[in-house]
Amino acid sequence: MKLFTKAQKDKLVSNFNYNKEHAGTEKEKSFSAVVKLFNSVGVGTWWISELDPNTNIAFGYANLNDPMNAELGYVDIAELERIKGWGGLGVERDKFFSPVPMQKVIDQVKSSL
Repeated sequence: MKLFTKAQKDKLVSNFNYNKEHAGTEKEKSFSAVVKLFNSVGVGTWWISELDPNTNIAFGYANLNDPMNAELGYVDIAELERIKGWGGLGVERDKFFSPVPMQKVIDQVKSSL
């Protein structure tokens, strides 16, 4: 399964380009999570809001089964694609996820403590 649909990838790249242009200004934004990725046979959930198309590095919120240490940061999408667990299964996209403000994601994860 592809980790992003074309529409999702386009939105992630658009978000990245916007913040690249406005970094350090009052126009810089915190975007909604566009995509939710999860490790289907292990730990790890990533909510992605931006994607650099040149490096394939994404920005988002990661919870590696430890809500207390979940954090905003960068993740290499190629690294996620290489994760293979039992039966060859790996990181997948939540097909039923709808974009949600990142702060809501953070609040939900932290409330599970």
